[in-house]
Amino acid sequence: MKRTVLLFALAAVVVSCNQKPKETAASPVVQQDTLMTENSTKKDTSATLDLASIPYSDADIGVFPFFTSPKGYKEMNKPINKDYDICYFAINGVMKPYEGRLYKANITNEEGTQFSQRYFEKSMEDYLASIGAVKVFDGTITSEEYERYHKQDPHKGDEGDIGYADEQIRVYVIRSKNQGNIFIQYTANNAGAKLNILQENNFKQTIQKITADDITKDLSETGKSIVYITFDTDKSSITTGGTDLVIQIAEALKNDPKLKIAIEGHTDNTGDAAHNKKLSDERANAVLTALVGQKIDKSRLSAKGYGAERPLVANDTEDNRAKNRRVELVKVK
Repeated sequence: MKRTVLLFALAAVVVSCNQKPKETAASPVVQQDTLMTENSTKKDTSATLDLASIPYSDADIGVFPFFTSPKGYKEMNKPINKDYDICYFAINGVMKPYEGRLYKANITNEEGTQFSQRYFEKSMEDYLASIGAVKVFDGTITSEEYERYHKQDPHKGDEGDIGYADEQIRVYVIRSKNQGNIFIQYTANNAGAKLNILQENNFKQTIQKITADDITKDLSETGKSIVYITFDTDKSSITTGGTDLVIQIAEALKNDPKLKIAIEGHTDNTGDAAHNKKLSDERANAVLTALVGQKIDKSRLSAKGYGAERPLVANDTEDNRAKNRRVELVKVK
């Protein structure tokens, strides 16, 4: 009898184990893994940094760019060093633009030494801590984040370029009551390092409208006035802004009826030299035609284009090439 009861009990256990639990309407299946994967690929491109939470540093931080490379290390090439520019810093995994005085450099070892990633990083960590810098990011950005921002960065591929996917980036901030907010960003490996320093400040407009009096003064003092008349891209048609400047040139000529000028067109060295010379000649003549349209006697004017033959400065940067794309008004005796 006991054996029969035991067999029934074992059978009940087996049946119970083989039964599947019933699903109820009150217990829906949630695919958490899928939701987490979708959310993890989305970056908050509006990520902000709470600067107010960072204490001010009372340390003497020196003058821009505030510190040297570690002993035995140096700038590899000519660094970017501009009074005002933009730089992207990794904030919570998002590359955010900040503007101000900018320094960007590649750092390498001096002759006779080898580059050590740990030596560079330890030097930076200890020194930045000693002057009250606060680390605000230590990590990488995703490929998606790189694709989102990199075309907006005017310094992509330049000296000290930081902000590539899977590149370990460290960002520090110094708040100084005397020198404002200072951002430091670096990355390193055993081949070298890259360093960005930006002293945040507000943009100050320095462009002023060129007037007839300015043109007259230049012609009187130096015999020449350099003006930047704007044209449609790769054309000789003068833009609305350029027309405003032509009116000021005409006013200067009307104020001195004896004044005669030669209008010289100049370009940078980008593109075909013959095309540039032809374009510069057409633009110089377009200015002449516009001045005649302002009731200036054509006998007081001449026009000629020189292409890239007479650069004002070396055509080695975009800023310099822009300076070379000019019109010169030369006083004719």
